[in-house]
Parts: sequence; structure tokens; C-alpha cells
Amino acid sequence: MNGYSNCSANHTEIWSRNLVLALGIPQLIINIASVIFNCTAIITRKATKDLHKPISILFCNLAFSDLFTSFSGFWISMLFITKPDDTIFGSKDMLAPYALYTTSILSTIYNLVSIGIERYLAVAESIRTRFRVARSHSIAVVLINWVLAFFLGCLPLMGWNCLHTGKNLSVLYSPFCVDYLIFITTPNVVAAFIVPLFTYLRIIMILRKRKLRMKACGQAIGTYKSAEIQVARTSIFIWLLALVSYAPLFAGVIFDAINHQCPLDLYPSVYIFRNCTAMLITMNCLGNPIIYTLKAKTLGAKLKSLKCLSGKRLQACTIANI
Repeated sequence: MNGYSNCSANHTEIWSRNLVLALGIPQLIINIASVIFNCTAIITRKATKDLHKPISILFCNLAFSDLFTSFSGFWISMLFITKPDDTIFGSKDMLAPYALYTTSILSTIYNLVSIGIERYLAVAESIRTRFRVARSHSIAVVLINWVLAFFLGCLPLMGWNCLHTGKNLSVLYSPFCVDYLIFITTPNVVAAFIVPLFTYLRIIMILRKRKLRMKACGQAIGTYKSAEIQVARTSIFIWLLALVSYAPLFAGVIFDAINHQCPLDLYPSVYIFRNCTAMLITMNCLGNPIIYTLKAKTLGAKLKSLKCLSGKRLQACTIANI
């Protein structure tokens, strides 16, 4: 079945009903909770009527991506409960939900990367005033993110799948091919780790540099210190959430690539791990609206006030030193 000569295509029902329910019901609950959280985030954004702001467009789009991930995850969970063996041996019924799930995860990753870059440009714009992020830029980024996510995520629906061939078949995400999973996960998971880490570290460095300038001018630095601590904490939460959510998925794909065992030999431990990685990804969808909707409002207001404060005080300091 998976391309190895000692694997048989004939199989009987192997999942125990108790294990299926123990894994499937928590997945359903987490996906439903994620839908509620992200719907609340979207409604909150629309109620505050701040969608004219570039960052708010990205935040709202992130909530839509997480909502999409939760719906497709719910679909997969229902298929797992009703037809658990199809998640091991693969079937045509799994192709569309897996493709949509991949699309939504890619869209979430691209949104997280875009938000990190926008936050960096927003903080640095008082230094580099030649470029300012506008609403049109955010809309263009959102469109590009979705087009790219749909194109890459739907490649299996366009023919890049191993539904009718045993060779190169994924044992964890059948009927996907192993080479497709490596092609999708490697660059995107690396981007999800590296880009936010770089951008938020740069933001902290910029705030620290401005704090030292303020100190040199004899100005109070309490507000800057507070903002620096808050940015550092939020950045750590964001990065750890991405690490915990996507690292197990990446590890599973690497295992899939080097695996030489039949699906039956991997049951149940490896497939339990696979289902747990899906729950972790949904937990990321739960965490995003909390971090980016609740914390971002306070953080955004503080950074905005700092930019105004920095410009006035540094200008005064410069005049005084002339």
C-alpha cells in the first residue's frame, strides 16, 4: 500500500472505537472553540470600525484563516470519527479536506509572517519615513497570501497526489505524496519560525536604541522600558506558539520521509501523534485571536504614542545640542 513490497493493500478495521472517540471528540471540541474565538475576533474588529488601519486588515484576515483552518479541521475530525481507517490507508474522501486544511494552514503562516513584517515597518517608519505601510498594501498582501495558499494547498487536487499509486505515498497523510509534504512544509515552517523571530527581535532592538537616545538626552524612559518589556513578552508568546504548533507537524513529515515501515506497523502510536499535531495546530488558531486581538490593541496604542513621543523629544534634543 505504501510502496514497500512487504506491505499488503488488504486490511480490516484496525481502529478501536474507544480510541477513535478519545482522539476525535477533543479535536471536535477544540475546533468548535476555535470557531467561536475567531468569530468573536472578527466581530470585534468590525465593531471597532478600525479596518481602515493596515494592521487591522491583517489581523482580521488572520482570524479568517484560523476560522478556515478550524472548519477544515472539523471536517477531518468528523471523517476520522466516521471512517477512521481512511486516515491510515487513504481514500478519495480525504483528498479535498486535507487540501483545504493545507490551504488554511499556509494562509495562517503567510499572515503571521506578514503581521511580523508590518509591525517592524510600523515601528521603524519614524526612522525610514520614505516608506509607510498603507491600507492598499495590506489588501494586496492579503490577496497575494490567499492566491499563493490556494495554489500550493490545492496542488494535490490538481494531480499531485498518490491516490492511485502506492509509490511515495505518505503513511501519515495519505493520499498525499511524501515529496509534496516536504515541498510544502520545509520552506513554510522555516518561514513561520525565522521571519517572526527576526522582525520582533529587530523591533526590540529599535526600542532599546531609542530608549538609549532618550536617556542620553536626559529624558524619562519609563514608557519606553514598559513598551520594550511588553513587546518582548508578546514576541516570546508569538514565537513559542508557532514553535509548539508547527514543529511537531514538521517532525511528523520528516519521519514520514525517512519511514520504511508499513502503516499497520505504526499503529497506534504514530497515528495518535499525528492527531495530536492536528490539535496543536488548532490550539494555535485559538491562541492567535487572544494574542493579536486582545494584546495587540494595547501594544499598538503604546507603540503609536511612542512614535509621536520619540519624534518630538528627539527633535527637541537635537535643537538643544545645536
